[in-house]
Amino acid sequence: MNQLRIFIELTRIQKPIGFMLLFWPCAWGLTAAYDFSGEKVTFIKYLFFFLAGSILMRSAGCIVNDIIDYRYDKKVERTKNRPIASGKISILKGVIYTIILCLIALLVLLQFNNLTILFAILSMPFAFTYPLLKRFTYWPQLFLGFTFNFGLILGWTSISNNLGIYPLIFYLGTIFWTLAYDTIYGFQDIKDDEIIGLKSTSIKFKKNPKFFLSLSYGIFLINLLLLGYLIKLNIIYYLVIIIVSKQMLYSQIYKLNYKDPSNCLKIFKSNNLVGFLIFIALILGKVI
Repeated sequence: MNQLRIFIELTRIQKPIGFMLLFWPCAWGLTAAYDFSGEKVTFIKYLFFFLAGSILMRSAGCIVNDIIDYRYDKKVERTKNRPIASGKISILKGVIYTIILCLIALLVLLQFNNLTILFAILSMPFAFTYPLLKRFTYWPQLFLGFTFNFGLILGWTSISNNLGIYPLIFYLGTIFWTLAYDTIYGFQDIKDDEIIGLKSTSIKFKKNPKFFLSLSYGIFLINLLLLGYLIKLNIIYYLVIIIVSKQMLYSQIYKLNYKDPSNCLKIFKSNNLVGFLIFIALILGKVI
């Protein structure tokens, strides 16, 4: 039971916000490409596969992150008690867990078409190298945006078996969503990160964070409106997107106190609602 508790703590399964933010772009790409005029069993089955894959790969990513960052984690108040940083579990055992999780994820991935499998495999090295970026650049959140939203491409290709301009436009917009919410998340660690020499957009834009966040979320909202026009979604889609814009621009940016870690964490987590609302908007925009 003690090893199970350590495994749960290591993979952060008890904190679903991480794998849900990985899952929503998959669900968006799948929904945007799916033809709801036919049978819906495949849609539900693929949603389940993408959720399972998101949980597995996010868990593996957390372990890799902790292995790479364990020396830094020891010096940060929020992360010093993580299993590898605190010595509760060895790096070797962490590597073994990562391999097992990736092998199970591969079994899930093999349920899709060859193009989706290829894209997923090509994206894996980028997903696991993200923790290194904050040592060298103030833009690790941008790199995370490229990797964390790649599931949108996988969701689209799992249905269409091709990659056109529409999913690429949608994908580029989601990068700014991640850029904003992960900057909010990073505000929790600014003091410790500056002391130990790590970089982030949270540090780079700490003097005027709301302008940067408004710009990033604004680009994402424009992208959502453009997508609706390109794939000919109905008026219901746009009405839900108005709710999404209120949630991001008012409930997140207006209410943000970037000097209060608990406020930043709460607002970061509210992006799960954003993901759900956009998912619902896409479904209603296509079926009603």
